Amino acid sequence: AAKVGNMGSEEHKEMLFWTKEEYKKFSFEMMDKPVSFYAFEMLYWCGIREGELLALTTADFDFEKETVRINKSYQRLHGEDVITTPKTKKSNRMIKMPKFLCEEMQEYLSMLYGLKKKDRIFTVTKSYLHHEMDRGANAAGVKRIRIHDLRHSHISLLIDMGFSAVAIADRVGHESIDITYQYAHLFPSKQTEMADRLDDLGKGEVENVS
Repeated sequence: AAKVGNMGSEEHKEMLFWTKEEYKKFSFEMMDKPVSFYAFEMLYWCGIREGELLALTTADFDFEKETVRINKSYQRLHGEDVITTPKTKKSNRMIKMPKFLCEEMQEYLSMLYGLKKKDRIFTVTKSYLHHEMDRGANAAGVKRIRIHDLRHSHISLLIDMGFSAVAIADRVGHESIDITYQYAHLFPSKQTEMADRLDDLGKGEVENVS
């Protein structure tokens, strides 16, 4: 533990993310390999973790309601596929997908023949995804980020769109306090607005006194 150091602060310091434009350039380069393209679409537009992506089955999707259920995580341990419960209690969640992503995932599932409802739909390895990340970033001419940074990218996109920490935390399976703390530098500062409104109130008080 002494060698590794404080992991929490390290992750905070190293947080990288792609803008929507950078991700679009990257995803264009992924189109030659459908499994890679659709996997990265899920990671970026839903902000799910890598293990959550690799555990997904057909049964997790409800295209009528436009949702994907996150209730398990996948990892490879000692040469065996292991499905575990998600990272935390909050990680159990239902994510509403954008309509275009529902269409894309229906396209992808229609390519997988003889698939049973409980079969995993992304049977690639984590090292495959990391290799594809390298390939796509190089081809697109965008900075190389980690797979987990796609989750940061999703969260920063939602902050940029004006959603609250509470709403974002609900979507990505975090505690809202963690979102507030980890991404504080991305939330627009409300200090000026606060001061201006206090100024208006104060001025009104002064005028009333005189």
